[in-house]
Amino acid sequence: MTKILVTGADGFIGSHLVESLLAKDLSVKAFCLYNSSGSWGWLDSLSEKNKSNLNVVLGDIRDPLCVREAMKDCTHVFHLAALIAIPYSYMAPASYIDTNIHGTLNIVQAARELGVKRVIHTSTSETYGSAQFVPIKETHPLVGQSPYAASKIGADQIALSYWRSFDTPITVLRPFNTYGPRQSSRAVIPTIISQIASGKNEIHLGSLSPTRDFNYVTDTCAAFLSVMDEDEAIGKVLNVASQFEISIGDTATLIAEVMGKKVKIIADEERIRPSGSEVNRLFGDSSLLRSLTNWQPSFGGKDGFRKGIELTAKWFVNPSNLKFYRASRYAI
Repeated sequence: MTKILVTGADGFIGSHLVESLLAKDLSVKAFCLYNSSGSWGWLDSLSEKNKSNLNVVLGDIRDPLCVREAMKDCTHVFHLAALIAIPYSYMAPASYIDTNIHGTLNIVQAARELGVKRVIHTSTSETYGSAQFVPIKETHPLVGQSPYAASKIGADQIALSYWRSFDTPITVLRPFNTYGPRQSSRAVIPTIISQIASGKNEIHLGSLSPTRDFNYVTDTCAAFLSVMDEDEAIGKVLNVASQFEISIGDTATLIAEVMGKKVKIIADEERIRPSGSEVNRLFGDSSLLRSLTNWQPSFGGKDGFRKGIELTAKWFVNPSNLKFYRASRYAI
């Protein structure tokens, strides 16, 4: 029987992935960060009818015994637990090493010991740094332009080393920028939407010129499912990219247009990364993933991006969702 462990299940992508797996009637064990209130994060928002095949475990990815216990009896592992906020990685880099690198080591070591059928480890397009050529293929050099990016490069290499050294069945999935409902306010699209939804006429952002390749969250989840049992994906790094490039400034303009608002966009000095740390261009090539699986983005191109923004904005403007976001504060 297939039984799936999802780490970071309480977060943005993790909670959507859990929903996608449950929709396929799969048995899911959700590994969420321990907290004294017993919160399941965004999984608390799931309807009760969708939780029949869900088992939630609270723990800490940094604890090897905790991870191994959670992984028992699981056939597949989707490893998403990570610290991801780039600005905070400047302030607390050791936390990123502990969580992202040591946490990944705990995952692959437990998977090796327990004979797990497949581990899908989550990477990030930030590992490439600013594009040296486009579209970015998996062969692009890895450049850690922030402590966060460096920690993810290390985590990716730890995961792949277990495939090379011990034949642990690892796939590294490397999504470009994912967006959608439930995303944290430290990401640029929720930052823009929440400020506009809160009635602000001046939208404060970081640098406006960098470009990104955005994936709507359901497309990212579909990519995870597409490699779940694909033997040809073992030992490979696979980009997940919509193959559509847009600047941050143009993204803000599009969001304001979708939301029917006229706003002034301001590049706020507080939000701008150090010059050597800013990733100026991300534009991905997902042809390898497409050649191995039947994955195709449903929200590709400008029209697809606009459709994804409409769905995301609709979720955020709901007062019951917007209350979780503090638009007046810069989330590091």
